[in-house]
Amino acid sequence: MEVEISRRRFLQGSVALSIVATSSTFGGTKPQDNTHMPANAYGITKTSTGGIEIPTLCEVCVNKCALLARVEKGVVTKLDPNPLFPKSKNMLCPRGNAGIQALYDPDRLKYPLIRSGEKGSGKFRRATWDEVNTYLKEKIVTILDEEKDNRSSFLFCAGEGMAEHTFKTFYQLFGSSNWLNHASLCLQTVVSAYGVTLGAYPFADLQNAQYVIMAGANRAEAIVTPDSTELFKKTQGRGAKLVYVDPRFTNTAAKADVWLPIKPGTDLAFVLALTYVVIQEKMYNLAYVETYFSDFEAYEEHILSHEYTPEWAENITGISAKQIREIAREFMLYAPKAIYYPGRRSTFSQSDFQLRRAMALFQALSGGIDTKGGLIFGKNLPLAEHEVSSPIYAQAKSRAIVRKKNVKKGESGYEDCAIISGGGSWIGWRNRFLEGKMPYPVRGAFIYKHNPVLNMPNSAKSIEMLKKMDLVVVIDTMPSDTAMYADVILPECTYLERTDPVVSFAGAEPSIAQRNKVVDPMFESKPVREILNDLSQMISKPLFDVTKKYDEDVQTAIEESSEEEVYADFDISKAFEHSQEEANKAAVAKYAGAYETLCTKGVFYPEMERRFKAINANEFQYYPENEKAYSVQNGKPKTASGKIECKLSTMAEQGVDAMPTWHEAFAFSVPEGKFRLITGRHAQFTQSGTANNAMLRDLMDENYLWINASVAKKMQIRFGDTVEVSGKVGKTRLKAYPTEKIGHEVVFFVHGFGSESSGLTLAYRQGGNDNAVIEDIIEPVYGSSIMHETNVEIKKV
Repeated sequence: MEVEISRRRFLQGSVALSIVATSSTFGGTKPQDNTHMPANAYGITKTSTGGIEIPTLCEVCVNKCALLARVEKGVVTKLDPNPLFPKSKNMLCPRGNAGIQALYDPDRLKYPLIRSGEKGSGKFRRATWDEVNTYLKEKIVTILDEEKDNRSSFLFCAGEGMAEHTFKTFYQLFGSSNWLNHASLCLQTVVSAYGVTLGAYPFADLQNAQYVIMAGANRAEAIVTPDSTELFKKTQGRGAKLVYVDPRFTNTAAKADVWLPIKPGTDLAFVLALTYVVIQEKMYNLAYVETYFSDFEAYEEHILSHEYTPEWAENITGISAKQIREIAREFMLYAPKAIYYPGRRSTFSQSDFQLRRAMALFQALSGGIDTKGGLIFGKNLPLAEHEVSSPIYAQAKSRAIVRKKNVKKGESGYEDCAIISGGGSWIGWRNRFLEGKMPYPVRGAFIYKHNPVLNMPNSAKSIEMLKKMDLVVVIDTMPSDTAMYADVILPECTYLERTDPVVSFAGAEPSIAQRNKVVDPMFESKPVREILNDLSQMISKPLFDVTKKYDEDVQTAIEESSEEEVYADFDISKAFEHSQEEANKAAVAKYAGAYETLCTKGVFYPEMERRFKAINANEFQYYPENEKAYSVQNGKPKTASGKIECKLSTMAEQGVDAMPTWHEAFAFSVPEGKFRLITGRHAQFTQSGTANNAMLRDLMDENYLWINASVAKKMQIRFGDTVEVSGKVGKTRLKAYPTEKIGHEVVFFVHGFGSESSGLTLAYRQGGNDNAVIEDIIEPVYGSSIMHETNVEIKKV
């Protein structure tokens, strides 16, 4: 039987729209640019008990805490926690409180800008929205015409945020194959490792855990949330034991029961040794292993035959064999209410994927999977989806990746890494572009809420990449270092000035939350949805005109019907024809009263009125204990096989160790006279996103280099001295902080400082930029950015 397929339908795909998940100088900070700025523009707020409170969600970090914004006479004067949200539990950290300054930062982007000087000069001219969209139309059409409608000649990249999905929809409809997001700079290895091993990246039930190992996850500073503060209330003899593993004595280490100053990059050896003890002494949960493990005998033989003993690990990690044995035994003693915390940060080292696999397997040996006090999968409140037509462009090339030639079995098939994930490898893509290895020209980039110049290793290369692009479009709220190298800047309004896609938050206490607009957008800034709607309406038909020149299927379809009818399938602006409010209402339509509740309270979950109770002034019940989703599968993992995957044979075919394996190349080694540079977050800052926040900079206005006190003394470096940190790819300067809280061969400083953007009045050249020094080393499995394998020199200047 023959089935006739409509040509028009052949030309279409579909995109599921999931609702999730100036002046002549840069930044326009002259007084006349701030004529519409409220009185509290410079961080000075005067509050009263009057005004109204509007529920919304924070955007200063990834946690998205619920808050109540006090609005008095059209001005936001205070942000308070919203007690109704199970995720943030009436908590708002210093960063969240300082979010008000994002709205009233005098340096914020106010108007559309078009570059008027050399890239990086900071010289832009103010433009109208019509003017800038017309400019973009002409540039984009020219490039695509010259590239014969290869939509992949444009790169799209985005940072984390609730509107990231909106931007990704634009990318998909545009038709490019080149997408890079924050994953390879962030959680790619940990999420993937737990995914292939357990079937999902789990939640850690820290509130009910009695024993926790945290390695490098500085939860007292990096991301201050209710679950971590609840844990710290129980440590040091008050109900739970915390073992903290980190080369640096952090605030988390200060709250722990045990601090293990491990050598950087050797965590895999530590976990393998813990596993050796548990397997050799048969302390694992036999019933769980027999029921849910796949290839356990192979893993057991692998661990024992390699002799991953505590004594072996001691020489590598610097942690005593005695401590390793004690921790392994204690962990299993407290199981299943014991957690090896999965982690929420970027890639440490080359072994990071296998480290996270080893952690997941060690956790599973205890039976602490999908159970109270262990790692849990939780429940989700699913949202409705809707689809729009997604054009298929015949001339659009596949993703710009490079496959190896003559690949043998057991070797990686790609030049960058073994596996190309959805978010891609930022460093790998950038370096191939600079080395001229692209399979076709990539001439433009759309960058949303992302700052690769400051957040990606080897800043100099990121700058070089942007300089070589014919058209760089930046959509942001602030004049970042990346915006300095843009051709066009489109000012997004801040999170307090817009309604974003409604989000379903999974966990033991699942809920839905919505970011509601608190005040109207200031100046000429707009929500990204409106920005993309306006741009789509401007470019959609001209881009179709390019397509019909080069696409024979489109030409045939026009002959068979009409150009107007065929164009209807290529009109990319249709994805944005409904307002965000309309989209949100449709997303939660199956939950009675949900949308109205989200608009008035900011949070919704079924039977909220019955379940929610105030226990005291700062403690609340969201779900009764017997209704919390600690276990949703009775311990069964979420893998396709329904088993804990010890051995990944398919990955072995791509050059990846089938089981976590230590290699000598992973060992910590620093040449004489050099130091290993490690980096991380500070409690009051979120990477480079808060670098210009006046309220937060009042707490710490620059970062300092942590260097061992005795080493600093020998080098005649005192507190506050300016030092230069240099490596193979660059150098940076900042002030010294001699301390005994760090080892002799290691130095540290907080990420997110050292901005070179002249548009950031407060952040400009304050402190040091770690990524000016960190080498662009690629993790071999997923191509993630390795952050802790750069050796540097230090000198007083």
